[in-house]
Amino acid sequence: MAERDKDNLVDELVDYDPLGSDPALQAALARAQAQAWLPGLQQHARTVGSSAFAQWADQANRHPPQLQPWDARGRRIGQVEFHPAWHQVLAHYRAQQLIDMPFAGTPDADSPAAAPRGRWSAWAAGFYLHGQAEAGSLCPATMTTAAIPVLRKEPALWAQIERGITSASHDARDAPLADKTALWVGMGMTEKQGGSDVRSNTTVAYPLDATGGGRGAAYRLQGHKWFYSVPMADAHLVVARMASSAADAQALQAPLACFWVPRWQPDGTRNHVLVQRLKDKVGNRSNASSEVLFDDAYGVLVGEEGRGIATIMEMATVTRLCCVLGSSALLRQSTVQALWSARHRQAFGAALVEQPLMQSVLADLALESEAALLLAMQLAQAFEGSSAPGQTTAQAWQRAMTPAAKFWVCKRTIACSAEAMEVMGGNGYIDSSALARIYREAPVNSIWEGSGNVMCLDVLKALQREPDMRDALWLDLQRMAADDAPIQQALARLQGQWQAMAQDAWAQQAQARQWVQQLVLVAQAGLMRQHAAPAHTDAFVASRLGPHACLGVLGASPLARAQISAILSASLQLQK
Repeated sequence: MAERDKDNLVDELVDYDPLGSDPALQAALARAQAQAWLPGLQQHARTVGSSAFAQWADQANRHPPQLQPWDARGRRIGQVEFHPAWHQVLAHYRAQQLIDMPFAGTPDADSPAAAPRGRWSAWAAGFYLHGQAEAGSLCPATMTTAAIPVLRKEPALWAQIERGITSASHDARDAPLADKTALWVGMGMTEKQGGSDVRSNTTVAYPLDATGGGRGAAYRLQGHKWFYSVPMADAHLVVARMASSAADAQALQAPLACFWVPRWQPDGTRNHVLVQRLKDKVGNRSNASSEVLFDDAYGVLVGEEGRGIATIMEMATVTRLCCVLGSSALLRQSTVQALWSARHRQAFGAALVEQPLMQSVLADLALESEAALLLAMQLAQAFEGSSAPGQTTAQAWQRAMTPAAKFWVCKRTIACSAEAMEVMGGNGYIDSSALARIYREAPVNSIWEGSGNVMCLDVLKALQREPDMRDALWLDLQRMAADDAPIQQALARLQGQWQAMAQDAWAQQAQARQWVQQLVLVAQAGLMRQHAAPAHTDAFVASRLGPHACLGVLGASPLARAQISAILSASLQLQK
């Protein structure tokens, strides 16, 4: 008899295949025609599902990074020291060649036809699998991948860094760019006085020499960033105002621009980016976030002059997709661990998974997880298709549904991770448990890259500014709802509310959260109807859009016994 059966204690699930046990993910990859990447993803899944990888994740989070401001002789170095397990995790991610997988075979933005199909979905699956095991490492991974479309538009700079950015190896050394075999990229937008309001930024940049600067020219930066993610990254993309000189009295009224700010200057000396301290965060503890000062730091202008927000938003669009995928991964792992525990834990004379009320909770968790995954993978396909001319529908999913999904999926993950912890009882609340780490991690994706309110306003802005795109989204949602009366009715209510809100600017903002929530639920219901088993879809529609819909606590919507049984048997398919 296994030890867990003797003492009724259930260890967390490890040494399993998170891809092979996830039929919804396998089906999504098949639909996206991502078979070419399947062998690599299968090996990746076995590794991140192993007890060895779980130990790396635990060590990296129990031993958070430490700032070493000075060397032994008092020279400022601003180095961040990590536990070796952090580098093991990053090395594994790099080895999967996930960093540039979405852009595989696309030498430039004008040749999307040359790219292999399924690349965005394969990358999304690899990202999603990794995030179930260790989430903090997805921060540098996210920003490095998201920077690629921006950096490829700078030919001179890209020629110098392409090999390092796309490398399949991990180079942990703190060294000049030219000496590194692999490079990580970070982002610096947020300042203490503005937060999400980037237009209030006060960091300034002025030309390094008398040539007047311009795209690709060198600048000096002065100012600060309140959240400077991954300070040990080899370079950051930073938003700053374009001053004419260090003495420009009008600098704070100057337009914003985007700058490539490397950790080391071209002359081989450390750049003047002074790390003030590391943030003591609630979660995301394996990863370092910092506050920095720019003391005449070296930078290179990327993108058009005065178009800093537009340039950085090209990066942020991808990072928001990563937030959806990362939260979906946390939601999936919460569901997996809850199901595993309930199958093996006995209470009141039977396994927890056989108790009707617990079944309702677990089925609701599984539905939430499956719907989040389907939406995330739909967005990945939209990103792949949106670069081709005339793809208005894909562009609508990318531009409007990405922030909508970030708002809803990231919010739901917070609640669902707490519910999964409750399934495990006091054992889930122990700080060393994986679910405790997920619970602490869950809020970050809802905050990072724009809070929930910012996402809802972005959805409204996208749909208002581009009516053709809005119409394409309505048509696609109608197509998915064609044979389902409750989804059709919910969509009609959604469109009617949109028309009413258009007459009242105050109401439009005040109702934005409720409206975007319903938009996501309609989209998820349509995707479930297209791709999920009928029992799963019927249960989702009834519990989210039907007359007895309940979006408060999980397990509060009445589901049929047969529906619950079908959902629980399909949601985690293990050979152990």
